[in-house]
Amino acid sequence: MSKLFRAAAYGLVMAGSAAMLLPAGPSLAADDPATSRLAQSGVDAQRTQAALQEQIDQASDQTREALAELRDLESETRTLRQQNRTRAHRLADEAERQRALARALDTLADTREALPRIEQNMARQLSRFIERDMPFLAQERLARVENDEALAPAARIRRLLKAWRTELDYGREVDSWRGRLSQADDDAREVDFLRLGRVGWYYLTPDGREGGVWQAERREWQPLDEAGRREVRHGLLMADDQRAPELLTVPLSVKVSATSSNSEATAEGDDA
Repeated sequence: MSKLFRAAAYGLVMAGSAAMLLPAGPSLAADDPATSRLAQSGVDAQRTQAALQEQIDQASDQTREALAELRDLESETRTLRQQNRTRAHRLADEAERQRALARALDTLADTREALPRIEQNMARQLSRFIERDMPFLAQERLARVENDEALAPAARIRRLLKAWRTELDYGREVDSWRGRLSQADDDAREVDFLRLGRVGWYYLTPDGREGGVWQAERREWQPLDEAGRREVRHGLLMADDQRAPELLTVPLSVKVSATSSNSEATAEGDDA
């Protein structure tokens, strides 16, 4: 190839390379104002979209926080409602108690005035009952009725009520004790007493040779025969839990009915 041809070819190659390095024809208008404004608008749109997305994310976080707070408030509201219902019941009960207390205070003066009279009536009735009853443990029973001025009227009434309950218990008990027997024609001597509720009261000397039954109608002791003394001895053993309970055939201290053919009856030793 001649030098002239090689030089021409080299020039074409360099020209092609230069053409490849230069931008296409339309890019030559990059400095056009309209193109610049369009590019800037795209950038601004991207920035606006990013800011909007950030606002959406922030709004989503705030919404979640608001929902959580709302759930907490609903839970607290339910709790407060339940507490209010409970307090309302308590207030209603307290209001009723206060009304009852007010009514009691209104009648307190009248009640205080009536207490001494009530106490005197109770003491008089109880003393009369004991004096008309069989005179077992008489001094001990009457001592429960004695007035104790050191106590308030209400306390004395409680004491009398306890004495009444004790008297009621006497009617359901089988009891025995050792004490002194006083008779008009004899000096006081020590004997064993047996009581079957309020229907039978007996005594037996320690040697078992003498015994008696209290006759409530005559208010005096009547002697017991050997069979009666033997039954009383059995009753004393049962009262002291030294003998199994069994039926006792003894004369009673009181008349149980008008149809009874005699003054003897059958009494059960463990249930007078």
